[in-house]
Amino acid sequence: MSKTFSREEVAKHASENDLWIIIDAAVYDMSRFVDMHPGGAFPILELAGKDATDAFYGLHRQEVLVKYKRFKIGTIAGEEAQIRIPEAGELSEVPYAEPSAFQGYKSPYYKESHHKFRTEVRKILQELAEEFRELEQTDGKPSDELMQKLGETGLLACNVGPGPHLKGINIPAGVKPEEFDYFHEMIVHEEFARVVPRGVDDGVIGGFVIAIPTVLNFAKPHIREKVAPEVLLGRKRICLAITEPYAGSDVARIRTTAKLSADGSHYIVNGVKKWITSGRYADYFSTAVRTDKGLSMLLIPNGEGVETKPIRTSYSPSAGTSLVFYENVKVPIENLLGVENEGFKVVLSNFNHERLVMLMGASAAGRIAVEECFKWANQRKVFGKRLIDQPVIRNKLANMISQVESFHNWLENLTYQMNHMNYAEQAVKLAGPIALAKYQSTRMLHTVADDAVQIFGGRAITKTGMGRYVEMLQRTYKFSAILGGSEEIMADLGVRQAMKSFPKDARL
Repeated sequence: MSKTFSREEVAKHASENDLWIIIDAAVYDMSRFVDMHPGGAFPILELAGKDATDAFYGLHRQEVLVKYKRFKIGTIAGEEAQIRIPEAGELSEVPYAEPSAFQGYKSPYYKESHHKFRTEVRKILQELAEEFRELEQTDGKPSDELMQKLGETGLLACNVGPGPHLKGINIPAGVKPEEFDYFHEMIVHEEFARVVPRGVDDGVIGGFVIAIPTVLNFAKPHIREKVAPEVLLGRKRICLAITEPYAGSDVARIRTTAKLSADGSHYIVNGVKKWITSGRYADYFSTAVRTDKGLSMLLIPNGEGVETKPIRTSYSPSAGTSLVFYENVKVPIENLLGVENEGFKVVLSNFNHERLVMLMGASAAGRIAVEECFKWANQRKVFGKRLIDQPVIRNKLANMISQVESFHNWLENLTYQMNHMNYAEQAVKLAGPIALAKYQSTRMLHTVADDAVQIFGGRAITKTGMGRYVEMLQRTYKFSAILGGSEEIMADLGVRQAMKSFPKDARL
């Protein structure tokens, strides 16, 4: 049983060598911690023997209490904690911090399995949160153990969406493969965005989620049966290698070549790829190459003749962004993905899903910023008032909330369409709307990030501490405005697709 103390008793422990403080009715012995405090001894000594609740929450995130719970020695007699520490997997009660269906509102999209699934996925990822944050701070490579954990829990496979690849996968909350839909996938991406910093996320799943569909859908059966399970279970890694120093959105301009050997048994690949997400860690490269009569896709194992070099970008090196060099690489002809000279079909086949994944992550990123700002505005005091008491701050929150909610409702509609259209119908009807939604998603993040920075102030440009999420968002949201199709290309594509169905007899 926890010991209890009076406030008078705590007040007696107010020296550097005997230092107690109170945080939300809990008593902590800081005597052994004072010299370890990152902010120096003064802030703790100033509060020795006193209630430090407001001061603590003005400087530290709640997770600090969990991390250093070993210093808690008891509670104040007759007092109850006023601030809850959420249980693992628990959803937030902060307004707009969760999609409305998960805050008690009615929705036609979600079933009980979606609610159970979110709770279970959140629990799994919360257990890994500290490792993800450490990767962000140290720029480290996501470990094999981490990848295999994500594979064993089914989360890698779930990131790819519904499909036959889920057969035999241990899906969280007992969801059956045939029941898993695009709303389950949305939940996975939202929960990853909640816990995994953006650059780390790309190193963990960014390259994988856009590359593995080329194997699942276009590889020879024996290649697929070998490669897919080891990648989905986190034992091997894969990336998509299309972009080159001289060819980005204009895929037709790629120069990497694949020439068939004299005996027809393999291709000889030469060329360079650039800005390849998770390329530094890849065991396989799903690579766009130029063959004799057009574009083709090859699955190239990392081996002799393949070299990668890191590219430092403005988000974490944990993303594994790299240059990839191919020098006389021999690739067996059986590693051809799809049909020779028809590689555009492979490249284009996953664009809708790739962009949908980015929309799901963007929506969650904006929503998390709303929650962070709402909490901060309620606990931060300036000139004797909480930030939330200032009309200008409420106006910024209103702008953020309306941007996020309107975008998320569009995203839910698109996700519903994905659930109820076959691939052919998706290709015809959704390419334009998804492109326009991608354009809108990063315009939304631009506004949200800008307002969030102003609410957090200097903390929003500091990589650690209270504003670390907002700092990460404002530094990295532009990646989504470029990767997967730039804003300008997406906006133009959306309107051009709409023009295809524009009625010729329509007039004002």
